[in-house]
Amino acid sequence: MKTRNLLISPSQLVGAAALSMTLAAPVVQAQTSEVVELDKLEVVGRYLYTNQVNALETPTPIIDVPQSLSIVTADQIALQGFTNIGDIIDYTPGVNTSQGEGHRDAVVFRGVRSTADFFIDGVRDDVQYYRPLYNLEQVEILRGPNALLFGRGGTGGILNRVTKKGVIGETFTSYQASIDSFGGFGVQIDSNFAVDETSAFRINAFVESLDNHRDFFDGDRIGINPTAKFELSEATTLDLSYEYIDHKRFIDRGIPTGSNGRPVEAFEDIVFGDPELNKTELEAHLLRAALQQDFSDNLKGNFSVFYGDYDKLYENFYASSYNKMATPNAVTLDGYVDTTQRENLILSGNLIGEFLTDSMSHTVIVGTEIIDTSSDQDRYNAFWNTTSDDNEIFTIARPLDLRGGVGVNSSGATTTNSFTADLNDDTRVSIDVFSAYIQDEIELSDQWDVIIGARFDSFDIEVFNVPANETRSRTDDEISPRLGVVFKPEENISLYASHSESFLPRSGEQFANINGSNNQLDPNTFSNLEAGLKWDFNQDLSLTASIFEIEQSSPQVADNDPSTLDVIDSEITGFELQLQGQFTEQWYVSAGYSNLDGEQVNRSGPTGLRPRELPENTFSIWNSYQATEQLGLGLGLTYQDESFINNGNSAILPSYTRVDAAAYYDVSEDLRVQLNIENLTDKLYFPNSHSTHQATVGAPLNARISVIGRF
Repeated sequence: MKTRNLLISPSQLVGAAALSMTLAAPVVQAQTSEVVELDKLEVVGRYLYTNQVNALETPTPIIDVPQSLSIVTADQIALQGFTNIGDIIDYTPGVNTSQGEGHRDAVVFRGVRSTADFFIDGVRDDVQYYRPLYNLEQVEILRGPNALLFGRGGTGGILNRVTKKGVIGETFTSYQASIDSFGGFGVQIDSNFAVDETSAFRINAFVESLDNHRDFFDGDRIGINPTAKFELSEATTLDLSYEYIDHKRFIDRGIPTGSNGRPVEAFEDIVFGDPELNKTELEAHLLRAALQQDFSDNLKGNFSVFYGDYDKLYENFYASSYNKMATPNAVTLDGYVDTTQRENLILSGNLIGEFLTDSMSHTVIVGTEIIDTSSDQDRYNAFWNTTSDDNEIFTIARPLDLRGGVGVNSSGATTTNSFTADLNDDTRVSIDVFSAYIQDEIELSDQWDVIIGARFDSFDIEVFNVPANETRSRTDDEISPRLGVVFKPEENISLYASHSESFLPRSGEQFANINGSNNQLDPNTFSNLEAGLKWDFNQDLSLTASIFEIEQSSPQVADNDPSTLDVIDSEITGFELQLQGQFTEQWYVSAGYSNLDGEQVNRSGPTGLRPRELPENTFSIWNSYQATEQLGLGLGLTYQDESFINNGNSAILPSYTRVDAAAYYDVSEDLRVQLNIENLTDKLYFPNSHSTHQATVGAPLNARISVIGRF
């Protein structure tokens, strides 16, 4: 029988004593026959390629996981000069970026846009903001809906950030300072202190001044993350963490599309916003406590508490309408100001046990999760005194005649905006979630594994609509199954097939409301059928391939009978390839390709329209070559097919190819000088969008030089 190393994530926790009793009997039986040794494992992110997945909770090597996933380590983040989540997505198959209105991470997982399917150490992190990378060991991107481990959402996949923890017995400090050709700069520091033989303190911090190629863009980010690790006994480890984030930046929502449906290249240098009022601000306090307990050689437990307090503001103007044929020199601007105050308390816990029944071995995870969320959000529309409306027309110029909410419209009249006159919505949301799940990884033989499990979620939401003075509530109880089969003809090759499901309540990712017909609608459900191949050529190089189908079922109120529902199904299909690892001792490669297809469906059936933000082909490759003992070179390429900006398929995001490069020189074992160049060929391109007249202008050729060291 194979013995697996136990990968225990300090992420999901609480679990009561009843959970330990659930597995107690089988564990005793296993001890009388064969003891399975479960080793502790720390993810340290020292290599560009890793076989360790924090988010999966169970001690399962990647080759035995019936699901597509990618891991980007801290070293790879540093080497490729990544500064945000979007950079990582560019080099990951099966996913692409969305604009996120210029104030948040937004990822399209296999054709499904998400602003909330983000996790940190396996715990939900659903507020809309740009997530920093300064304190990470690795980033894990799992494709396909899978509510069993992650609960609601995850409709196309999830992104999990694994943070750095204290390292007992070591004292070190690493740092990074960088400046780019736009004038932005940043400093990071990572210090670990061995307090004694059983405890360590670690602090990660960064300061960043933002700048880019667009007029008026600026910003500042600050983050500090002290952590502590305590070995309370040989069987008990406690991790404590506090993180403070302060982030301010200019919001740029891109440029309009013209009569041909493509971004108007003549506008590439124009910002369609207000230099003073297009901005976002976030202040967040995050506290995490994670306890890992070894009850026996083959029973482990994880118990955690997460508390997040977020205060978010964004206000902006943006191009909402443009008609190149009728009024080529005028654009319509819309705008709003939006605030969110959210508190998340998440208690979670699981037990992982290994035991034998007859000739089969089992790895069982049993877990619970409790979430208490309070979210207050409001939005005020723009209100122009000249139109008594949220839209106003301006003459196109660089810059627009608008500053501080006061400008001159296209008719030559002075116009003034108010962000306090037109209330769009004001809601007070309370959410209570209880979840319980169980999964069994069954090793039938050396060649066959079966993964089976299910999760129960009770999602209870209450929304107070302040303007209407109305309170609505709804409870959704959902069961999400998971089934996977893995066949291994050789120890280094696996063939798999899987089915998984997830759901999204009709209140949406950000719980805006359940007004109108939303109050009577069941959640959208998502199911994933996937088959694939994983082949480890050696311990440093692997190939993965998968083919999949995601089906969404969305209940809608019937047009001819409001008392009944139509269930509308739509599908996205595709396949992915990924090659990652060391070709030779000097040459590292990470390459990915995805092919996606889909068709919109409504009550009348297929429409012939393609879902927005669904490029048919995407491809990326990154090469790192160690030319000498001191000099290393990097060369990368990302390609994205054209896609539709809107569901009407009338606006198009053109295809593009971007080339990136890097060079680094190790002055000593503890000091490196590094140069990263983005868009080496200085190509004008439009990487993503939010809606028809908001296409992002990609950065021209730019360089960043960094000094990276350790002492």
